[in-house]
Amino acid sequence: MKKIPFILAVSVLPFVVSCSTQHLGKKITPSVISETVGHDTDDPAIWINPADASKSIVIGTDKDTDGGLYAFDLNGKIIHKVPRLKRPNNVDLEYGFMLNGKKTDIAAVTERETNTVKLYSLPDLREVGEFTVFDGETERDPMGISMYKNPSTGEIYAVVGRKSGPAEGYLWQYQLSEKNGKITGEVVRKFGKYSGLKEIESIAVDDEMGYIYYSDEQFGIHQYYADPAKGNEELLVFGKGDFKSDVEGISIYPTSPQTGYILVSNQQKDTFNVYLREDPAKGKIAEIPVSTSESDGSEVTNVNLGPKFPKGVFVAMSNGRVFHFYDWRIIEERIKGAGQAGR
Repeated sequence: MKKIPFILAVSVLPFVVSCSTQHLGKKITPSVISETVGHDTDDPAIWINPADASKSIVIGTDKDTDGGLYAFDLNGKIIHKVPRLKRPNNVDLEYGFMLNGKKTDIAAVTERETNTVKLYSLPDLREVGEFTVFDGETERDPMGISMYKNPSTGEIYAVVGRKSGPAEGYLWQYQLSEKNGKITGEVVRKFGKYSGLKEIESIAVDDEMGYIYYSDEQFGIHQYYADPAKGNEELLVFGKGDFKSDVEGISIYPTSPQTGYILVSNQQKDTFNVYLREDPAKGKIAEIPVSTSESDGSEVTNVNLGPKFPKGVFVAMSNGRVFHFYDWRIIEERIKGAGQAGR
């Protein structure tokens, strides 16, 4: 669940509306359905090719004891994979880690059965490091992960969640560094409230605005500062009562440096609830019906990826071992339509 460090999309004025009476309309159909993976898709991330955005790739996990990390082109074709991972859950990426004196884009994957985060260079998916997580804890089993790059310092972190944990300190934040030519991580922060209702998997970080969001399933979405120096105070909980059951995948679409949308999977309803990036406390402004089945992982970019996705692409996993790629323009039309209906 990662955003890139620049904005190319045209700004869109948000429309605020009470969605309790929104007519959801017909399900949005994807522009692309990916080739199938071996077992069970779980979570995607989008890497933007700096030389040619139309050659960007989607990476995604295949969650099983003999799972893997897959790379897809924008037509959904599998172009590369890392096999034999031990139940990889979530993946996220960040740009420009200094590795062996060279800026390297990296992907981080939680490997649940080994209590490890594995790191790969992009776009070649070459392994460049790993580190264990939740050391010393009885409840480990890493699931969710999101990367954060501090805009002021350039420091890169991984924020990691797990299958279960305590009521306080459920998430751990690791600062990444190079050691003997490989990337490793050191825990610098333990934070995050947990309702105890189900689990916490989906995590998203807004680098520009400096916030971490995570889905507390069957409860709501929590917001914290991303910079450890700003402390562990919970800033907001939103989305309570907006979901049929599980609160899941979180994606952030910027329309300017300070505005945009937060999309959160309403997993059992096969919709995505939409909140204002600049003020999620205002509540749900739209609900988008999609063709995915039981989606619990998603990602979005606002970058022009060519004629098929000129305002970006929204990628969501679906049952059936696939990922769906949606033209952002169609989602945007639904959001704006919900706003017009509420006037």
